[in-house]
Amino acid sequence: MRYAKRGPLRFTSHRDFARAFERALRRAGVPIAFSQGFTPHPKISYASAAPTGVASEAEYLEIGLREPVDPARLREALNAALSPGLDVLDAVEATGGSLADRIEASYWRIELPEVDPKVLAGAVAAFTAAEEVLVERMTKQGRRTFDARAAVVSIDVVSPSETPSEAAAVPCAILELVVRQVTPSVRPDDVLSGLRAVAALEPPVTPKVIRLAQGTLTAQGEIVDPLEADRDGATIGER
Repeated sequence: MRYAKRGPLRFTSHRDFARAFERALRRAGVPIAFSQGFTPHPKISYASAAPTGVASEAEYLEIGLREPVDPARLREALNAALSPGLDVLDAVEATGGSLADRIEASYWRIELPEVDPKVLAGAVAAFTAAEEVLVERMTKQGRRTFDARAAVVSIDVVSPSETPSEAAAVPCAILELVVRQVTPSVRPDDVLSGLRAVAALEPPVTPKVIRLAQGTLTAQGEIVDPLEADRDGATIGER
């Protein structure tokens, strides 16, 4: 399944979403399968969840069921049980292979209110010209220093007219980037830290970040929806 986190629901943590999703499964009467053992739990696997506070149109998960169901009806039933802003956009029957193995990169948009696009373009030029851009972040293993530049496949400053209408209504600089999935992960805020390090870019207003896509990365730098491998030619749900 592909689902979205929109509006205020982008502040839902991964743990909170998992609880909400399990409740939605029960309310929708989904024949979810459970693991074996002393503490059975629903067979749900999440793939590369976005950080708390980040909106997304491309979150992915897979579930195991006790019996076949129609994917389109499943999507409708879950959306009726979930809060608005947590929306299942697409569902397909898995044909084999790991969903996590099909996610190699993410496509992000970062809106930077009150930042001059020319200033942002200069910072991006400095970032791309650097062989490496070291940033620090606290991780589960403690404070880590890593290269934010190496994971960035592409990074561009775009005009508001090139983005959806809701973004165009806000006077701001807009950054779009494709980032590979690496360990430790490079997140949008790490790229912003890198821009700060190479060009002293300090956004005066908290940036708005949204993930637009995840999937397999082609040689041309494009991202392929990981659910495409499971489609049989018919469109199920909303792309």
